[in-house]
Amino acid sequence: MDQFTLNLIVVGATFALYFGIAIWARAGSTAEFYAAGGGVHPVLNGMATGADWMSAASFISMAGIIAFGGYDTSAYLMGWTGGYVLLAMLLAPYLRKFGKFTVPEFIGDRFYSGTARVIAVIALLIISITYVIGQMSGVGVAFSRFLEVKASTGLYIGAAIVFAYAVLGGMKGITYTQVAQYVVLIIAYTIPAIFISLNLTGNPIPPLGLFSDATATGTPLLETLNGLLADLGFKSYTAQSDNTLNLFLFTVSLMIGTAGLPHVIVRFFTVPKVADARSSAGWALVFIALLYLTAPAVAAMARVNLINTFFPNGPQNAPLAMADTPEWVDNWTKTGLLKVTDLNGDGLIQYYNDGATKQATALADATKAGDEAAIAAAQAAFDEAAAAGAAKLAATNPQAASWKGSELTVNNDIMVLANPEIAQLPGWVIALVAAGGLAAALSTAAGLLMAISSAVSHDLIKGQINPSISEKGELMAARISMAVAIAVATWLGLNPPGFAAQTVALAFGLAASSIFPALMMGIFSKKVNSAGAIAGMLAGLIATVVYIFLHKGWFFVASTASFSDSAPLFLGIKSTAFGAVGALINFAVAFAVTAITKPVPASVVSLVESIRVPKGAGAATGH
Repeated sequence: MDQFTLNLIVVGATFALYFGIAIWARAGSTAEFYAAGGGVHPVLNGMATGADWMSAASFISMAGIIAFGGYDTSAYLMGWTGGYVLLAMLLAPYLRKFGKFTVPEFIGDRFYSGTARVIAVIALLIISITYVIGQMSGVGVAFSRFLEVKASTGLYIGAAIVFAYAVLGGMKGITYTQVAQYVVLIIAYTIPAIFISLNLTGNPIPPLGLFSDATATGTPLLETLNGLLADLGFKSYTAQSDNTLNLFLFTVSLMIGTAGLPHVIVRFFTVPKVADARSSAGWALVFIALLYLTAPAVAAMARVNLINTFFPNGPQNAPLAMADTPEWVDNWTKTGLLKVTDLNGDGLIQYYNDGATKQATALADATKAGDEAAIAAAQAAFDEAAAAGAAKLAATNPQAASWKGSELTVNNDIMVLANPEIAQLPGWVIALVAAGGLAAALSTAAGLLMAISSAVSHDLIKGQINPSISEKGELMAARISMAVAIAVATWLGLNPPGFAAQTVALAFGLAASSIFPALMMGIFSKKVNSAGAIAGMLAGLIATVVYIFLHKGWFFVASTASFSDSAPLFLGIKSTAFGAVGALINFAVAFAVTAITKPVPASVVSLVESIRVPKGAGAATGH
């Protein structure tokens, strides 16, 4: 059986399972559509939360970013797992005690303001749409390779599938579909990792294999990888190159952003009791850890296999000939996500650190900013990289016409999906990875769309515009808003502002700067009033959005960017790390405005006190 047919069978079988579950668990009321009726078991909810949160960024993109970024990108692992500790301890049980359907509903009631609720809705929409861009981008990557279509076509197919089961089932259908998707994605992620770990280190447990000796060299795997990268002119895999302030703020931004993500928080409204909310967060962390302990090994091993593919006799010898490229290279070249170009016409694939190209970008950024010191440093780095590239080429291929640059371009997002092919694993493993990548992207996309639809229909339409709307009318509004959100996300997903994990990191920064501080102050401070909360959310959100747009382009149109993450605007802080600064701005403005405005009413103080004692919560109320 050929690989394409096998892909269709495995992916088709998983999709049939998702559709079947959605039909079986179709929502019949707003309580089921928004909160699955509040009757989901904590273990199942933890599993669904894991799938909801472990998106295309975790499954498809994170290991790719770590594979090429090394130590600096380990912040993704620390931030995204650490956030669940904050969520379990500081937010989940208290929000479940409050007993409402959505995050904006809590913010509106706690800060006794319809304006605060609307601002929370706006923040939620900005966060969720930014986040879902990364998911749709990941869907396009997976479909483009395994269904052998263009990435844009894959994106349209994925959008249609999400529309079918998310609009039909609501939160109830999505929850049980996500349980199935978690099982698919974790099996798909770990089985190839076990095979590859055995091949490279002889150890069947990938996290242990990462710190074992490579069978080919007899030296530790990470030491072997560092040696390969040094030979090719790349930076050390295990060394820190990012500045410590940016790395710290990035980790904090991911942590508090995780704890402030509306589509994750709403999962804790689906369990019967307050204790179940905390238990769900604990189980979610366990299920997430299964993938996150494996990801660093997948990343390092994928990079080793990639280098060995193009230097079968080692970097000291001639690289692979263009005529000898394996089938997987041809397959991924068709998608446009991997490019092999014989720039100097020597028939060999020159792959090494094309630092001159990267430094040319940094030089252009420094010149645009008019920073003389930065221009001088970038020029020196450019000259050094160009000389190193020419020397490398002369050493490996003296007959080459001239140095033209690295002839291999790899999109980070393909590394996990291509890994089984690179390692020459069986066809069924390749098909399983395709199914897992799609499960990860689709599960999170569905959760995000659910958060968007509930914000529009429940918080905006029912909460502010038409409080007397019927339950049937509200359900219809929720489904229509979800359809519109899918269309917008698909359009934006055609030209994402970065790799899937980078795009998602921007969404975490937005959540960190707007939703997280409001929730923390709403639960743990009886003093912060509505004026303070509104001013804080606006200040944090606007500051972060503007900073991101200055670096990524206004509304993510790259040509309008004034700065880049290689030459950031403020203290070397990249756009992906600014969420932590936005959160500080939010807290500072909120407390400052509170100090000069009217105090919190006594009834709201009593509400905060009742939330702080998370006992005896009933079903969702106020609807």
